[in-house]
Amino acid sequence: MGDIHGAYQAMIQCLKRSGFDYQNDVLIQLGDVVDGYDEPYECVEELLKIKNLIAIRGNHDDWFESFLQTDFHPSYWNYGGKATITSYLKHADKPVICFPSASGFKTSLNSSDIPAAHRQFFQNQKLYYIDDEQRCFVHGGFNRSIPFDQQAQSIYYWDRDLWTDAITHQDHDILQQNFEKDTVFKEVFIGHSPTTNWGTDQPMTRINITNLDTGAGHSGRLTIMNISSKQYWQSDMVNTLYS
Repeated sequence: MGDIHGAYQAMIQCLKRSGFDYQNDVLIQLGDVVDGYDEPYECVEELLKIKNLIAIRGNHDDWFESFLQTDFHPSYWNYGGKATITSYLKHADKPVICFPSASGFKTSLNSSDIPAAHRQFFQNQKLYYIDDEQRCFVHGGFNRSIPFDQQAQSIYYWDRDLWTDAITHQDHDILQQNFEKDTVFKEVFIGHSPTTNWGTDQPMTRINITNLDTGAGHSGRLTIMNISSKQYWQSDMVNTLYS
């Protein structure tokens, strides 16, 4: 499943439309659960119901994790964070004090307001996951010129070059062969770079990279894919669910 960005209603649609089995299926969620639409609390609650969940850390999740550890949010709650504040304040039964200030948003939310199970969820997110078939799942990407396990931690959830390089190399046979060799993995599944930036709200595959961020954080859709068959299911356009 691609980037959720607080779109709980879209998430439920994807799980239902795909016939996902909470007890027997494995869900690999590619990160960015928070920031965007105003139901990240509900998203985490639903993910915690899934027995076989592999949760990957996104850059927005990393910001939230920093807040959980320090009571300081590195991006001052910009980039969709206002919806995350609103969601957690609502469930903490605290007034939603949230308005622009010189440092972003003034808020009454404290890390202690976040339920313990949610704090543990974000603390336990993986930087990446590699399955038995040498398929790699990572939020952003990685640097192909550095051994995969020696990357700076932030590269895994911030990198966009892997995806843009795949697009560049797609139409050149020699470059494509070199690219596929350098990625090491049979396939790589990413989020982070919305396909809507390339004019589509459908998943995109270039060489051996599949991008499942189909713009759920904006006006696109959320996507869930069977990684073996490549069949996928999508939500309605998310902005219509929250209009």
